[in-house]
Amino acid sequence: MRSGSITFRVAVIAAVALATSGCITLLPKAKPVDLYRFGQPASAKFETVQTGTVGVVRATGEFQREAAGDRLVAITSERVALVAEARWVTPAITLWDEAVLAAFDADNGRVRLIARGEPGRAAYVLRLDVRNFEALYERGPKAAPTVLVRVRAALTSNADRGLVGERIFEARITPSENKLSEIVPAYDRAVAEVLKQVIGWTNELAVPV
Repeated sequence: MRSGSITFRVAVIAAVALATSGCITLLPKAKPVDLYRFGQPASAKFETVQTGTVGVVRATGEFQREAAGDRLVAITSERVALVAEARWVTPAITLWDEAVLAAFDADNGRVRLIARGEPGRAAYVLRLDVRNFEALYERGPKAAPTVLVRVRAALTSNADRGLVGERIFEARITPSENKLSEIVPAYDRAVAEVLKQVIGWTNELAVPV
C-alpha cells in the first residue's frame, strides 16, 4: 500500500487523473493499482424481524455520479480529479450498500432493514441519497483534504406513503497527512459517522405501529 503524498501539476486531459504517489500526468502509465474498501465488514446474515422491532424497507437511492464507480474522487477549486493508482475493491455504490446493511445489522436499536421480497412486514421505507462522497482539497493541493460524506435520508410510511421525516446528514474527516494511507481510513470514519447518525434518527422516528 503506497503512502506517498498526493501532489498536483497542471495537466490538460479528457479525464484528469490525480496520482497517488506522484503527480497528474498526461500519458497513462502501466503502474500497479492499489485496492481499498470502506465500511464495516460483512456481518451475520439478516434475521427475520422479531417481535418488538420495526421493519424498514430500504428504497433504492441515488449516489453521486462521479464517485459511484471504483475511482476515488478528489475535488479542487478548479476541477474534479480522479486518483490514478488507487481503486475501491468494488464500485463505491456497492461498498456503500454493504456498509448500510452491516451498520443496521450491528445496531441494537429496534429498526431492522428488510430487503424487498424477504419475509416480514415493513412499516416504513427508508431512502438514502449520497449527495457527496469525495475528498475536498480546500486548503490547496498539497495539504490534507477533507473527506466529505453527505447523505439525504427520507423516511416514509409504508401504509399511506406519507413523509415521516427528511434530513441531511454529513461527516467531514480531515486526515493528518495527504497520503492514501491516511485518506482511505478517513473515508471509513466518515461513512461510519454518517451511518451512526442515520441509524439513530431512523430509530427515533420509526415507532412501532
